[in-house]
Amino acid sequence: MNDSKSVKNLIGENDLVLVYLNEKRQFLVQITPHLKLSSDFGELILGDVIGKPYGYIGKTHLGREFYCLKPSTADLMMKVKRTTTIVYPKDTGYLLLETAIGPGSKVIEVGTGSGALTLVLAKFVAPDGMVYTYDRREEFIENAKKNIERAGYINNVEFFCHDVAEQEFLQKGVDAIFIDVPEPWTIIPKAAKVLKGGHHMVSWSPNVEQVKSTVDALQNNGFIRIKVSEIVEREMLVRQQGVRPRERGVTHTAYLVTSQKILGSGFEI
Repeated sequence: MNDSKSVKNLIGENDLVLVYLNEKRQFLVQITPHLKLSSDFGELILGDVIGKPYGYIGKTHLGREFYCLKPSTADLMMKVKRTTTIVYPKDTGYLLLETAIGPGSKVIEVGTGSGALTLVLAKFVAPDGMVYTYDRREEFIENAKKNIERAGYINNVEFFCHDVAEQEFLQKGVDAIFIDVPEPWTIIPKAAKVLKGGHHMVSWSPNVEQVKSTVDALQNNGFIRIKVSEIVEREMLVRQQGVRPRERGVTHTAYLVTSQKILGSGFEI
C-alpha cells in the first residue's frame, strides 16, 4: 500500500475488507474487480469499492445498505478457512500479553492448524520478526499458508512439517513458544532447550487432566511463575427496553497455561 492511499484510508485492489450488512451478514473479502458478493440482501460488485474509503456505505442491487469496514485482528482470525479448531480471540489476547513478544521477536508455534494464531503472531512480530510454526500434517500447513498469505504476513512465517515430539526443534534462542497440541508435556523438555532464559512458554488445553501433566512437565524442566487460567466472555445486549447479558456466550474454550524459564537446570541459553 502506497503512502498516499494509506493516508487517505482508501480501499485498493487485493485489500481485505469486512463487508457488513448486519450482525448476521458480514463477510471478509479480498477486493477483486468483476467478482460479486452475493447474499439474500442482494449482490454487490467488489471492484466498485476500489478507491472508496474504509467506512464507505454502498447499496446492493436490491437497495440494501452495506458498509466497508477495516477488518480487526479478531476478524482475520475467526474468518480463516478452517481445517481444525482455532484459538479464540479472547484467549489469544491474554496469551500475547503474558509474553514479551513484539516487532522483531522470534517465536515458535507448535500446532499450526488452520493458521489463525500463526497469523496473529506474525502480525505482532512484523516487520522484521519471524514465526517458526510446526505441524505434523502437510495438508494443515498448506491451508494455513493460504490463510496467512491472504492476510499479508507470509514473509514473517516459516513452516515446518515436523513432529517435535519425536525430533528436535530447528531453531535456538527464541523469544517465546506457543504450544497447541493434545499433549504439551511431550514438547516441553525440547522447548526448554531452545527458549531464552527468563522468557515465556504458553500452552492451552481443553481438558483439566491435560493441565496437570503440563504443569508437572514445566516444573521438572526449569519453569517458574506457572499459572493456569480460564477466560469466559459474555456479551451485553443494549436495547431500548433494557440492558442484559446475551443468552449465549463464549464460555469454556481452553485452560491457558503460562510460564517463564529459569537458568541453571541444564537448559542455558
